[in-house]
Amino acid sequence: MRVEYDPEAMSKAAFYSFLTSVVVPRPIAWVSTITSDGSTENLAPHSFFSIASTDPPIVQFTSIGRKDSLRNVEDTGEFVVNFSSEPLLELINATAIDHPRSVSEFDTAGIQREASRCVRPPRVAISHVVLECRSHTTLRMGNSTLVFGRVVHAAVDEDCIVDERPSSELLRPLTKLGGDEWGTLGEVRHLSRIPYEEPTAN
Repeated sequence: MRVEYDPEAMSKAAFYSFLTSVVVPRPIAWVSTITSDGSTENLAPHSFFSIASTDPPIVQFTSIGRKDSLRNVEDTGEFVVNFSSEPLLELINATAIDHPRSVSEFDTAGIQREASRCVRPPRVAISHVVLECRSHTTLRMGNSTLVFGRVVHAAVDEDCIVDERPSSELLRPLTKLGGDEWGTLGEVRHLSRIPYEEPTAN
């Protein structure tokens, strides 16, 4: 027997809770931005995050409502996605506080900045991977805005590279689950994709 859910008969908050409990695990974009006058840097986690295109390389995160990250991207056209890893859980959670736009989460959480190569917003110095992005486009959808950014530069800690690519097991990605639940990597299984083979005639 299944429990049936009708989004039209539920409150928006209740169905949001349902969706975020079943669309799991979700990678977390730890997004750093800067105000247009350069006075304040913002740092916030966004758990609606994915790759939108590989050629050109474009990543995407979603702002539910008009978060500071979105407003800064709209004003400056730039942002950095900092990799969210398991040891940084407490720091990442500390940057989710809804501070005023004039307050920097780098300062309130005691997070060290690192200068970016190609964009104005700083990197998180202790993040294993950083993706420096320039805004490609934004798309309003219901109560949310999808932010698409072209990756113009990337950097990875050399200790996390195995066989010329970043190793998931060394990166130890942190994910978001339902409610207050967070997920860690756990067991990694290796399974090659099965290639299609043309049937042979008898």
